[in-house]
Amino acid sequence: MSVLSCNTEPQFPTSNLEDDLQSILEMGREIWPSLNGARFFITGGTGFIGTWLLESFVYVNNQLQLNMQAVVLTRNPKAFTSRVPHIALHPSISLLEGDVRSFTFPEGNFDVVIHGATDASAKLLAEDPICMFDTIVEGTRRTLDLAVKSGVKKFLFLSSGAIYGEQPDHIKFSSELDRNGPICSDASSAYAEGKRAAELLCVLYAKQYGIEAKLARCFAFVGPYLPLDIHFAIGNFIRNAIAKETIQVKGDGTPYRSYLYAADLTYWLWRVLVKGKTATPYNIGSDEALSIAELAALINRVLRGAGVEIRDKPKEASHPKRYVPSVKLAETELGLAQTVTLEQAIIKTACWHGWKEHS
Repeated sequence: MSVLSCNTEPQFPTSNLEDDLQSILEMGREIWPSLNGARFFITGGTGFIGTWLLESFVYVNNQLQLNMQAVVLTRNPKAFTSRVPHIALHPSISLLEGDVRSFTFPEGNFDVVIHGATDASAKLLAEDPICMFDTIVEGTRRTLDLAVKSGVKKFLFLSSGAIYGEQPDHIKFSSELDRNGPICSDASSAYAEGKRAAELLCVLYAKQYGIEAKLARCFAFVGPYLPLDIHFAIGNFIRNAIAKETIQVKGDGTPYRSYLYAADLTYWLWRVLVKGKTATPYNIGSDEALSIAELAALINRVLRGAGVEIRDKPKEASHPKRYVPSVKLAETELGLAQTVTLEQAIIKTACWHGWKEHS
């Protein structure tokens, strides 16, 4: 395994996210000085959330001259470099090739670890749930061991709202105080149970080794870099609308979801890293719920799509499923707030994927 780096400023176009990145910088004016000169180790940096964290890392680093450095673990450095060369070849970024479960520890000490490596693939969950569980749990253990060895203090773990399991009918917003969870006798709980076990590992390492382990339970998001061709309903709907195709709702449209824009998500995570309490989970997401049918209708209207088709009819006397967080703890303890509306987020995402607002 090797660390790849570049010693000169690459001549590549930016990601066209200037306004969002400037917003993140401004919202975080209070926290950036505490990261001055910090050396980071980051896993999961090539996914949707990780790419946003690295976008903001590079941007803030450039604008404020913080002299931060980051080693980013990736299974495929060439693919990541091809996708986002302005990040991968930036002088502050070094890429380490390896698997999160078995990577070779890079040399030197680190000040901060951000651990987000996981595979949330619905295909993997269906075909190899053991691999999914092991990647989450063993990868977290390996990353925590690196933190102990290299003297890390701040450790941010990207957990998931899935750890609450299916929301009971009487609960409108999942709170960090809720004690319900996934069904451990169901193989489809491998992702959720993996995140629960990984959170416990973080808490144990915090107690035994003094690591400031911060826990961010991530829900649902939308924004540039979100894939439009996998199992995310909002991405599929935006893809349909951009292509002037009928938006296809595969179920009955009754489940409730909520979506936080990627720029807000990114700042929230930085805030949890710097200001969050150790071993205290914080929900990261929006509490503005809407049904999947309402989401499809909103996207169709905002992006001037070709209509909505809902495949199934709602079942009588059934309660719609919900995946919506309470974010009161993030609001009251960390002063966090949603600054981009869902309608604005949809437009920003569509424009990034080539949609012309006035076409």
